[in-house]
Amino acid sequence: MFKKLIEAYRNRYYIEPVDLADSAETNRLHLIFISPFLFLFGIINLVVFLILYRHELSEHFITFFYYGIIIVLSLYMYLHSLFVKNAAREKAYCLKTIPFNIGFLIFLATGILAIIDNQPFNGLITCALTNIIALCIFSFSPLFFLVSQIIVICLIAGCIYDAFELTGLLNVILTAFLMFCMALYKCRTEKKIIMLLKKQKQNLEAKTFGTFTLLYNNSVIKFSRTKSEELLAYLIFKNGSSVKTKELITALYGKNADSSRYGASLRNLIVDIKHTLSELDIQNFFVTEYNNFRINPEVVKCDYYDFLADDSNAKKNFTGEFMSKFEWAQETTEFLKLKLIRK
Repeated sequence: MFKKLIEAYRNRYYIEPVDLADSAETNRLHLIFISPFLFLFGIINLVVFLILYRHELSEHFITFFYYGIIIVLSLYMYLHSLFVKNAAREKAYCLKTIPFNIGFLIFLATGILAIIDNQPFNGLITCALTNIIALCIFSFSPLFFLVSQIIVICLIAGCIYDAFELTGLLNVILTAFLMFCMALYKCRTEKKIIMLLKKQKQNLEAKTFGTFTLLYNNSVIKFSRTKSEELLAYLIFKNGSSVKTKELITALYGKNADSSRYGASLRNLIVDIKHTLSELDIQNFFVTEYNNFRINPEVVKCDYYDFLADDSNAKKNFTGEFMSKFEWAQETTEFLKLKLIRK
């Protein structure tokens, strides 16, 4: 019975970590965006707290500890997310989601501390907001979510019963159960999308050996602007890593290119790419988030990616040229030659 339950869960909800590499990059960008706000929130509240209660710190130690944890945690989230930007796709989900997992558990812990410290309302609000933000913004394992909710309920059940009696405790349990159901639904939806995108991969192909060509259903994809193709080629070369506006402008227009001057040109290229891909119904290939741009390698066949994965056919097809039209590809060409010789 237990084995059948595990098998049913894996079939419906389990997603291989490598298939979550793009979701992990989204998690990383969300953390980079959110962590500065958390840091400011912690700093401002800590300063106000120290001003108001500077003579009574021992009586409000948990509150002082709470804001200090937020400051340290937000710094950790930001720095960790910066350092794992170029993590290998096989390890990306684990490495890029670690700060979320730690932050999620710590915020739940602060809610528990507030409840134990006779602040049940504030503690429940903290736990509820933590759960809601996690469900709305991040990709993570439903089992991880379930275990965290069980631990929280076990730790706060007595305090909640004392504060809100049996009906309050039952409401907390029901809310946690409903949120777990939402986590399952979200995971199931993500898995369905990933399966659909894998089918798209059979028709979308990037050829990088020699000159760069992007094909869909064996037909070359043509863009309205000549630089649009180079922009996508550069992102394919980056293999799923996010690229900021300044780096893209440098790659496309040269090291001395002025961001303010070429910013409008870049925006036009982005509009052209989105419009062209939309007309072909190509989904989740070109991703834009928080002024960061990337492609999702899981939805495109690419000889370059196969080469990096030590595919024998890809190595045979490499004739010493890699995206030969683009200057920024020259160093990678030499790298591929050396890799081929060493093997």
